[in-house]
Amino acid sequence: MRIIVTSIFVQDQAKALDFYSKTLGFVKKHDVPAGEFRWIALVTPGDEEGTELILEPNNHPAANAYQKKLFEDGIPVTMFGVGDVHKEYDRLIKHGVKFTLEPVKMGEVTMAIFDDTCGNLIQIVQK
Repeated sequence: MRIIVTSIFVQDQAKALDFYSKTLGFVKKHDVPAGEFRWIALVTPGDEEGTELILEPNNHPAANAYQKKLFEDGIPVTMFGVGDVHKEYDRLIKHGVKFTLEPVKMGEVTMAIFDDTCGNLIQIVQK
């Protein structure tokens, strides 16, 4: 068994697609109409058959409440691995990304947390 898809709730799918592809650098694999919303899947560049990240609309009241509460409590919804947290932090700052936690070493990892502009906090980690 392996993880093939994971998802995060977003407030605005178009805005999220723009941020996750243009700012973070993920590659769009699927963008298919699905009723009033879209099935949007992103993958890591160079790993197009790898795990897909789905940008899910947060229109369900439970999804909206879950997303809002995690954000308010400062809890990241997911974690992305990077080769160098400090380098990625500098790159994202230049793109106007707002961090809630600057790079910090915690045990065996260095991590930072940023606001994805779509209702989520995202953690980046360097092992």
